[in-house]
Amino acid sequence: MTKMSGMATRLLGGVAIVATALWMAPHPVQAQNSAGVSGRVQPGLWIDPDGCMHWVADGGVEGYMEGRVNPHNGMPVCLDVNTCAVANSDVLFHTDSARLTHAGRAHLEQFFRSAGAFAYAIYGHTDSRASDEYNMRLSQRRAASVANVARGVGARVAREIGYGERRPAAPNNSAANMQKNRRVEIVCYR
Repeated sequence: MTKMSGMATRLLGGVAIVATALWMAPHPVQAQNSAGVSGRVQPGLWIDPDGCMHWVADGGVEGYMEGRVNPHNGMPVCLDVNTCAVANSDVLFHTDSARLTHAGRAHLEQFFRSAGAFAYAIYGHTDSRASDEYNMRLSQRRAASVANVARGVGARVAREIGYGERRPAAPNNSAANMQKNRRVEIVCYR
């Protein structure tokens, strides 16, 4: 078993089964991680949550990949990872919608043009006012909207995941705290 940043690859009958695989390349597909959180993945170069790169040998079901290493010292090639923006969903989106406001779209386009990261991870979050299922769908659609803006200006998106209300920034016990939880986090891989 190969350990990959908290996720495991298991070999079953000579076939590698990847618990969570998030790749970079032209054609995204739907996938789900081991926690049941769905997101879009792209075949090609995989960047794990720690920022380490892995070459994907094929985009098939096997999920075969090999860690990218520096040929001079044999060390893994890893990018610096940091949260480079947290945007309030109330400013970016229309109420109870994944449709971006004009100002929200303009702000995101400017951000992605100037941030200068190799790739981005987009995480959508909601407060707890609706059902978990509804919040998961809304947060995923919002993450996808932000990721589409990034791709529209030529930025690479390593992953886009909706967490709904499952990762609150504050307790959902007041209007101010709920507003903190309605957010989109953008992580930069540099």
